[in-house]
This record gives sequence, C-alpha cells and structure tokens, in this order.
Amino acid sequence: MAKLLLSLHLLAAIIAIGPVTVAASMFPRKAQAALAAADGGGAGAAESAASVRVLFRITQVYAGIGLAVPVLGIGTAQVMGVMGSPWLITSLVLTGLAALVLMFLVLPKQQAVVAALAGEPDADPVKAAGSLKQLTMGTGMFSLLWAVVTVLMVVRPGSSTHA
Repeated sequence: MAKLLLSLHLLAAIIAIGPVTVAASMFPRKAQAALAAADGGGAGAAESAASVRVLFRITQVYAGIGLAVPVLGIGTAQVMGVMGSPWLITSLVLTGLAALVLMFLVLPKQQAVVAALAGEPDADPVKAAGSLKQLTMGTGMFSLLWAVVTVLMVVRPGSSTHA
C-alpha cells in the first residue's frame, strides 16, 4: 500500500506542481509584454493577452489538482509510520506556505493582470503593471519552497527508514 500511495504522491507532484511552477514563472514576463502591447496598441496585443490568460488558467487548474499532493503525502506518511518525523512536519509547513503564497499573492496578482488586459471597469492596468515585481518575487518564493520540500522528501534528515 505504501508503494502505491508513494507512486501516486510522486505522480501528483510531477503532474500538478510542475505545470503550476512553470506557468507561474512564465506569467510575469508574458504579462509585462502583454501590458506593454495593450498600452501601445500593438498588433500582438490580443495574442499576448491570450497567452497570459492561458498561463493564468494553467496556474489555477493545476493548483487545484495540486491539492492531491499533500493529501497523498499524508496518506503515505501514515502508512509508513513517519507522521511525527521532523523532515515531514517541516515539509508540510513549507507546503502550506507555498499554498498560501500561491493563493494570496500569485493568483490574485495574476487575476489583476488578466482583468486589466480584459479592460474590466474596476481593473487598473498601471497598478497591475506595478505589481509584476511582487508577482515575480511570489512565484520565486513558491518555486523555492517546493524545491526545499523536494529535497527534504529525498534526503529525509534524521530518517530511520534508511531508504
């Protein structure tokens, strides 16, 4: 059972977290280009805005699918009897932090850019463009948190399972 859960946990991590990380990382650069094209009325403005919407949608959808990663991880840890291990607790805390960064920093700022590009009445393109540095920082933090979690999952400092 442990091998099945671990396999599902790893598949979920690869299939869900990878696309979120890539799409979120690409978003600020594409958003900057799309906002500049929209401001200048360039011919590629619609295409740039469409690519930004796709990246936002990928981030949203795969973030939802990514919820399976900690759920399957907790199930795996319970079956393996390592729920109280410091490396696992640290990984869960960092996973929670990554989820908070995604939910309260990355996705809202992406939504603001998408709304600005769509010309929504309450959207402020200048504010959206100004928040791109924060968005870049947020996506970097998200990626770094997941990188640390991945290392902890592989190295498992202090683990007694010797695997």
